[in-house]
Amino acid sequence: MLMGQVVSNIVSTRKHSGIVGSKILEIRIIENGKDTDRFIIAVDHGIGAGIGERVLVTTGSGARLALADTSTPVDAVVVGIVD
Repeated sequence: MLMGQVVSNIVSTRKHSGIVGSKILEIRIIENGKDTDRFIIAVDHGIGAGIGERVLVTTGSGARLALADTSTPVDAVVVGIVD
């Protein structure tokens, strides 16, 4: 799992049916409490993260398990907002 900060929303008018209704976010990766120069694109399906919030992101094939349809082709999903 990764921690990061949401830096922007990504708008996609055409996308896979499995992520329709989900937000697509650009997230700056945080390691050892410090911002890095690495970014990731992740799907937010119902968590409700916004710009500036720190989030938890799961990646890889396990990310699909966070979605209702496990055949959706994603490899990064927001699974929590850090308090």
